[in-house]
Amino acid sequence: TGTHRMNSYSLDYIDDLYVQYIQDPTSVSEGWRKYFEEFSLASQSLLSPSGNGALHASSEQGGVALAGDEPPEHARFVRDEALWLAEMQDRVDNLVREYRVRGHLLAKLDPLKRPRPGNPQLAPETYGLSEADLTRPFSCQNLQYVNGRTLGDILTKLRNTYCRSIGAQFMHIDNRTIRDWLQRRMESSENRIELSHDVQVRIYSRLADAATFEEFVRRKFVGAKTFSLEGAESLIPLLDLALEKAGQHHVEGVVLAMAHRGRLNVLANILGKRAQSIFWSFDDPRPDMHRGAGDVRYHLGYSSDWSTSSGAKVHISLCFNPSHLEFVNTVAQGRCRAKQDRAGDERHSKFMTILIHGDAAFAGEGIVQETLNMSELPGYKTGGTLHVVLNNQLGFTTEPNEARSSTYATDVAKMLQIPIFHVNGEDPEAVAQVVNLAMDFRREFRRDVVIDMYCYRKWGHNEGDEPRFTQPLMYAAIDQRKSVRESYLKRLLKMDKITRQEADAIAEVRHNKLEREFELAQQEEFVDDLQTMGGNWQGCFGGAEPEGNHPQTAIDLSQAQQLLSSLARYPENFNINKKLKRFQELRQEMSLGQRELDWASGEALAMASILVDGYSLRLSGQDCERGTFSQRHSVLHDSETGAKYTPLRQLSPDQARLDIINSPLCEAGVLGFEYGYSLDCPNGLVIWEAQFGDFWNVAQVIVDQF
Repeated sequence: TGTHRMNSYSLDYIDDLYVQYIQDPTSVSEGWRKYFEEFSLASQSLLSPSGNGALHASSEQGGVALAGDEPPEHARFVRDEALWLAEMQDRVDNLVREYRVRGHLLAKLDPLKRPRPGNPQLAPETYGLSEADLTRPFSCQNLQYVNGRTLGDILTKLRNTYCRSIGAQFMHIDNRTIRDWLQRRMESSENRIELSHDVQVRIYSRLADAATFEEFVRRKFVGAKTFSLEGAESLIPLLDLALEKAGQHHVEGVVLAMAHRGRLNVLANILGKRAQSIFWSFDDPRPDMHRGAGDVRYHLGYSSDWSTSSGAKVHISLCFNPSHLEFVNTVAQGRCRAKQDRAGDERHSKFMTILIHGDAAFAGEGIVQETLNMSELPGYKTGGTLHVVLNNQLGFTTEPNEARSSTYATDVAKMLQIPIFHVNGEDPEAVAQVVNLAMDFRREFRRDVVIDMYCYRKWGHNEGDEPRFTQPLMYAAIDQRKSVRESYLKRLLKMDKITRQEADAIAEVRHNKLEREFELAQQEEFVDDLQTMGGNWQGCFGGAEPEGNHPQTAIDLSQAQQLLSSLARYPENFNINKKLKRFQELRQEMSLGQRELDWASGEALAMASILVDGYSLRLSGQDCERGTFSQRHSVLHDSETGAKYTPLRQLSPDQARLDIINSPLCEAGVLGFEYGYSLDCPNGLVIWEAQFGDFWNVAQVIVDQF
């Protein structure tokens, strides 16, 4: 029943209520009155007449017959029939819940159409429902569906929503408001939004961009390493639609980070880097172009402005990264947080991060867990990251069952209260659905969200590798596949959404443009387009310090005394710990010249002088508010209320921003974040403190590569 859930403990109560209802319908509440009225109608469809004129339940479970018109007997009949109806509804409700929990296990995610292991046990018979029940009506109040639909209708809706090209994991989320929001969004549309003709053509055009670029490069630069996107071309329309959505949500900037797979394609087709510049990098005409970094073309960063179809501008910054997979994640997050802090974006709505991962690395690299763990921490949160796993179902030569102990590459993300959307990359319209849903989720709840896009790798790990040595069966299936561009074009042609002539024209325009760029790369002298010291860094310079450049950093005695005195003060009504009271008294004595300055006070004085000069300061590390050796005490805690007081924030009305942050217990992730923060904080000092001197080597990759 939709209104009242019945069990054996309430049967006597129902008996009494029904007796009252028969004698005087107005003597029971409106809810029960409505229920008894509805039950009379429902029982007519669920009961069949017997030979002696009594009525019996038509189900195998049966019911108690009505024999006579005495109210108590009728009430017992209603009680038993109501219990049977409630049991049947419970079975349907359990089936609905299990589809929400495990329907993703039946989703058709693999473009190669290989069978999935495991039995999710979602057959109606598992829940005590028979074929005869398929035509019976049930309550659908919790399914975003019209009440009174049959079990067959309900199953169709569940399978369409959770078992087609999208598999959703969200029932691990504790917050019911979030679960209900996701259920409404998915079930109301059956996880398939109607796309306009313009959007469908746009998706095809972006697939054509991706495919044409890869085909052109492979033909012109035979054998060159490009880490092709072929087999995963849907990444380009995915990013295209995500940036469109970001513009609609008034996002001003996106920090993008990714590994080598498909990076050149993203540079050309998302960031708008001229193909001429990319083609130059294949010939490497200037070995010094990377300032001695020894980097390669599929590690380079870039930035540009993206114009949405509605005219909005979104600035995109693609981070430089090494071959060390996933370590760029927190660097990107730090850059995003710095942009937000500089803009006063306390709601974390003006800037966001998109991280593109590989399936093997997402499951295998510990830095991923560190990144996820930081997502909700006050000093590190950025208001929700869009994680896109480019899941080609293989790690170089390592199979998934050799690479992880979990069902999905993304299972580590279930540590957060966020949804994970698995999607078949060869269904571009399903990709469009999950992008739309994921971006709306981020805006609504300011949390991370994961898209796990199943695809495949057309070639080997790189173009010179032979994958058939180790994956002969997988590549036999891949060799039979048409590209996603071809399969989507076939769908659009069948639906009369595009003509063959229009499709050919789209491909021709893109091919001709690449030919022109290639000719220019052959004819013109190389121009270094490596971007440095732009944007917020204009006016700054890099390189070695000029000889004789010794800036004045000293402060005079009176200012030092004034700042130390400020650091020693706290509010009169502040209940300070007795030992800290003495700590503050000693600092006051130092300000008066009555005691030598200790190391911690010298550090605090240096910080204070930077802040009053108008330069922001950010210090993070394990237990750095107090200091590992109880030496810093930059944040005081009221002994009775727990309220915090930070003397370094009370120096001057116009002092710069200060952040002192106790970090999570990790090194690589936090150092990466602080390095990234420094890249977008030209007028501030960013410090990471290793808890003990040699703990920095836990972050060795960040030290060596960034």
